[in-house]
Amino acid sequence: MHLKISKVFFLILVVFFVSCDEKRYFDDYKNLDGKWSNKEDISFSFEQNDSINLYNMFVNIRNNNDYPFNNLFLIVKMNQPDNVIKIDTLQYEMTKPDGTLLGEGITDTKHNKLWYKENYKFPLKGKYTVTVEQANRESGKINGTDVLEGVTEVGFRIEKK
Repeated sequence: MHLKISKVFFLILVVFFVSCDEKRYFDDYKNLDGKWSNKEDISFSFEQNDSINLYNMFVNIRNNNDYPFNNLFLIVKMNQPDNVIKIDTLQYEMTKPDGTLLGEGITDTKHNKLWYKENYKFPLKGKYTVTVEQANRESGKINGTDVLEGVTEVGFRIEKK
């Protein structure tokens, strides 16, 4: 009897967690071990066979208290199936005015779901590659930050609208 209840409870948990994220089309992360070099581009590839419906896309950042900046600057490139590359330079607030990290999480590691494209319709069917690179720099300096401390993971997520 106890085994039967455990199986039912497990099945309910699986259904709950799978159904809670029904918008997810693509979701992947790359581990950075707390340091992100400006020479390290993070790439995500996926097949998209829907050129009719709308999608929302996000860059996900997990960072900790070692993150030294108030903002995050990213260059995001989307390589389409026809080899057209669309490039966006993006800026995000990462802290409150008092320096407290923004994002979700109860520990010193925070998860930030950052908008990349909203209500986006993929123009073509086929393989897409999205590349994310950090482009932070210290105030008054021309060259970018060689190594961005405090970023533990970079992710990319696509949600069905």
